[in-house]
Amino acid sequence: MSRDEKRAYLQAIRSRYKKSSRAEKAKILDEFCAICGYNRKYAIRILNKRPQKRRAKPGRKPWYDPDKILVPLKAIWLATDQMCSKKLKVAIREWLSFYEKENGDLDDIIRGQLYAISPPTIDRLLKHVRVEYPTKGLCGTKPGRLLKNQILIKTDNWDITQPGFLETDTVAHCGNSLEGNFVWSITMTDILTAWTESRATWNKGADGVSEYLMA
Repeated sequence: MSRDEKRAYLQAIRSRYKKSSRAEKAKILDEFCAICGYNRKYAIRILNKRPQKRRAKPGRKPWYDPDKILVPLKAIWLATDQMCSKKLKVAIREWLSFYEKENGDLDDIIRGQLYAISPPTIDRLLKHVRVEYPTKGLCGTKPGRLLKNQILIKTDNWDITQPGFLETDTVAHCGNSLEGNFVWSITMTDILTAWTESRATWNKGADGVSEYLMA
């Protein structure tokens, strides 16, 4: 007899055992020990033991319907060029109205859930979607070992106490090809104040970038 079968048999006779007379209990006990191969004292102990209630799984139960919320979430994620969850949480409020114009108004409950959704929940819901839409995008930055060895790369900025220290990045607006001429956006962010300036330049030539930086 398997463990599950013994457990099921125990549950079947436990209530009958507790309601029986002393003589009837002895017969049930003999039968139980013979069928399951238990020691008599052990059999008495588990027959008299109260059945334990199954503990609920730790954590908060989901209060949303994953199937209903995933449809607009996936659409907005793709429309925002597959944003990371922390940025997507903020972008949802801006993009939801455009989604509803194209697809119809959402239920108030679904809309509220999208407003309140957390980044970890977004990651969990989009886990399988990301497999279908891998983010292997184009890269317009060529590896430069000479500059990389000369520039000190910092992973945090805890010691920045005054404005004027910037982080700068460029983004190519080229569609699916890096060939030819196209617009690049240059974004500069002050590390301390988070003040951000963005401009567009035609290609990434030194003259165009320098003109933007000096403007």
